[in-house]
Amino acid sequence: MGTIALEPWTERIDLRVVAALRQLARVVAVVHPVRLDGVEHLPAGPALLVGNHGLLGYETLLFFDSVLARTGRMPLGLADRWFFRVPGLRDLLVRAGGMLGTAENARRALGRGDWVVAYPGGAREVLKCANSAKYRLQWAASHGFARLATELKIPIVPFASAGVDDTYDILASIRGSGRLLMQHAKYDLPVLWGLGPFPRPVPFWFRFGPPIMPCARDSTPSADHTSDDTSELHSRAWTSAQRLLDELKLEWDDSRRTKAA
Repeated sequence: MGTIALEPWTERIDLRVVAALRQLARVVAVVHPVRLDGVEHLPAGPALLVGNHGLLGYETLLFFDSVLARTGRMPLGLADRWFFRVPGLRDLLVRAGGMLGTAENARRALGRGDWVVAYPGGAREVLKCANSAKYRLQWAASHGFARLATELKIPIVPFASAGVDDTYDILASIRGSGRLLMQHAKYDLPVLWGLGPFPRPVPFWFRFGPPIMPCARDSTPSADHTSDDTSELHSRAWTSAQRLLDELKLEWDDSRRTKAA
């Protein structure tokens, strides 16, 4: 395990793997019909696409497939270190367009002009331990995306995902399971209930918001300025993404009530 941090695990896209996963996305979309809005906000050049994760995180498959279908461009994803502890899974991931979530990997992809997807909430949003955490961004400890955007002077495009936390109710959390299995409490496993052990068949809605640009400074930035700029950008990105998420979830709830009436 100690060598994982030294392994770059950048993407090595295999189009056969991508095609197979897109077929799987079609199957999952039968249970979770997808709507994607706001693609006009995606720039022609590089960008960090930053948004919320749903319970168990499997909405990612539908999100990436929808972006590719609507734009013809395949975004690359920064993935949690956990995936790279599992040999078969990490090999599949890098061939599907994923990469170990390091600044070096993101910098390389953005330098090529790619769109790079980051979920600052990571495992804390995938493995939510209480229903009160649903649709609340858990980004307080994650400033890396803002630091990278500030350094490279590239836009952050916020996105929101609705429906993705309505698949299950969270009954409890298995305290200590994260430290036992993965040496960190953020990996504590939730106890979930939907249609029994299966997720509720609800639609997944995704929406991009307007790009957020780092502040431009005329003078040579000092270390203090860089830190201030990163914190300011993080705050703007969090505020914009949470507002977008709140708005989309309200629309999603209204749509569900209308159909039920």
